[in-house]
Amino acid sequence: MNLKGGYLKLKPMAFTPSNPPNSGGFPPRSTGRFPNPNFSKDEHRINERIRVPQVRLIDENGGQVGVVATIDALRMARERNLDLLEVSPNSNPPVCKICDYGKFKYEKKKKENQAKKKQVVIKVKEMQFRPSIEEHDLDYKLKAIRSFIEEGDKAKLVIMFRGREIAHTQHGFDILKKVSEALKDIAITETPAKLEGKKLMMILAPAPKKT
Repeated sequence: MNLKGGYLKLKPMAFTPSNPPNSGGFPPRSTGRFPNPNFSKDEHRINERIRVPQVRLIDENGGQVGVVATIDALRMARERNLDLLEVSPNSNPPVCKICDYGKFKYEKKKKENQAKKKQVVIKVKEMQFRPSIEEHDLDYKLKAIRSFIEEGDKAKLVIMFRGREIAHTQHGFDILKKVSEALKDIAITETPAKLEGKKLMMILAPAPKKT
């Protein structure tokens, strides 16, 4: 600060997130379990982020409280040291539940992980043949295809025709028929043999398990 020409000149104060305007230099007051809704990145609306005047309230034990003012629902959640969670935003009024939001997110994540583990990922593994394939080579490929099917994957069988071989496609159909017959104990024909350009293709899938 200095005086010059009878005027008082003050150095401008730089405002930062911890020193916002009109705060007197003090950081904003913490709200404990109920943070500033503008800074929340949660996928669900909770606590002060719920802006509607009324909600249909469910207590922490799953009991139906009924339609209450949102401010009263928040007060009830505070008294229990819990959160107010919006579970059905499209209802009229929205349905909210008193719960421990941290525990709610943990349980939800746990269920999602369990669901992922139960998902069966089926792969399509390709096996290529030549129209002039020898018998011992065909037996070798049959064993490989059988292992694909037994592991729960599908098998895409492809026969490539080159040059004048395209004039003898029936031989390719006969090969694929032989393969499907050899594997009929564990596989079904999902996509029948079909000629596309110079490629003859067929897809085998694991046969449904007998109950």
